[in-house]
Amino acid sequence: MSERALSGRLGVFDRYLPIWVAGCMVIGTILGQLFPSFFAALSGVSISHVNLPVAVLVWLMIYPSMIQIDLPAIRSVGQRPRGIVVTLIVNWLIKPFSMAVLGWIFLKVLFVDLIGIELANQYMAGLILLAAAPCTGMVFVWSQMVEGDPAYTLVQVVLNDLIMLFAFAPIVILLLGLTEVSVPYDVVVMSVFMYLVVPLIAGLATRTIIVRRRGINWMRQVFIPGIKPFTTAALPLTLVIIFAFQGQVLLSKPLHILLIAVPILIQVYLNAGAAYGMSRQLGVPFSVAAPAALIGSSNFFELAVATSISLFGLSSGATLATVVGVLVEVPVMLSVCSGCRRSQAWFERPHSTFGKPVQEQSAAGR
Repeated sequence: MSERALSGRLGVFDRYLPIWVAGCMVIGTILGQLFPSFFAALSGVSISHVNLPVAVLVWLMIYPSMIQIDLPAIRSVGQRPRGIVVTLIVNWLIKPFSMAVLGWIFLKVLFVDLIGIELANQYMAGLILLAAAPCTGMVFVWSQMVEGDPAYTLVQVVLNDLIMLFAFAPIVILLLGLTEVSVPYDVVVMSVFMYLVVPLIAGLATRTIIVRRRGINWMRQVFIPGIKPFTTAALPLTLVIIFAFQGQVLLSKPLHILLIAVPILIQVYLNAGAAYGMSRQLGVPFSVAAPAALIGSSNFFELAVATSISLFGLSSGATLATVVGVLVEVPVMLSVCSGCRRSQAWFERPHSTFGKPVQEQSAAGR
C-alpha cells in the first residue's frame, strides 16, 4: 500500500500521531512547570496508591478493546494457531526476561558509573514494568498501518490481555526481586485489579447488554465508533498528565534519559525481529506476522507508568524509566511499521502453510 493510500485509511489523529504525541509531551511539561501545586494535588488523588485520574484514562483507552472480547470466538484460533504461538512466546517467554538482562547489562554494568547503583536499580524496575505489559490499544493503530488482519490482531491482543490478568503481577514481582527494590505486593495486585480487571468486567458487561438488546452489528457499527472520540482523547490527556508529573525530572536528567533509552531501543528491535523471523520460519502470512512483530515490540506504557506511580511514586527513578518508554514508543514503532511494510515481499504471498490463500484468510477474518 502506498503512503498516500495508507494515509487515506487513517483518521486525522492516527495520521499525525507523532505530532500529537510530541505536542502533548511539550504541553504537559510546560503545564507541570506553570501549575506544580495543581498537579501535585492531582497526583494525590488515589485509592490504595493507585492514581485515579490516570486509572480513568487508562480505562477509557482499553475499554473498546475489552468490549470486543468474544470469549467463545477465541477457540477458533485453533484453526490458525501459529501466529498466536509466536505472539505468546515473544511477549511472555522472551520480552520481560530479555529486558531484565538488557537492563542489567547496560544500567548495572556499563552505565553504573554514570548513574549510580541506586538509580540503576530503580531504572531497571521501570524497564521491567514496561516489558511485562504488552501493548493493547495502540496495537490496532500499528496493525492498520501494516494492513494486518484485523480479526486476528484482535484475538492476539485479547489473549495477551487475559494472560496479563494473571501473569503481570507474578512476573513483575519475580523480576523486581532481582533489582533490590522493595516490592509492595498488595499494590501490584491492586494495580492489576484497577487497570485490567475493572475495565475487563465493564467491557464484558457492556458487550453482553448491547448484544442482547441491539445486536452485534449495532455494537460494532454504532456504539464503538460513538465512543471512539472519548478513547482517542484519553491518550493525549494521559500523556499531558504524565509529562506534567515528570517534566521537571526529564528536564533535569537529559543524560539519564538517553542511557535509559538504549536498552529500550535494543529490546524493541530485538523482539520485533524475533517475532517477524519466527513467523516467517513457521509460514505465518504477512497480515498476521507484521502485527505479531508490532505486539511483541510495543508496550502498554500507560499501565507501566500508572503501576510505577502506584509502586514507587511520581518522582522515582522507576517512573522516569517508564516515561522514557513513552518518549521512544511512537517514533520507534513507526519505524517498525515502516520496516514491516518495506519487507513485505519477504513473505510468500500466494499461499500460507494454513492451506488457504492469504487473501481468502483476510476475507474470512473480516
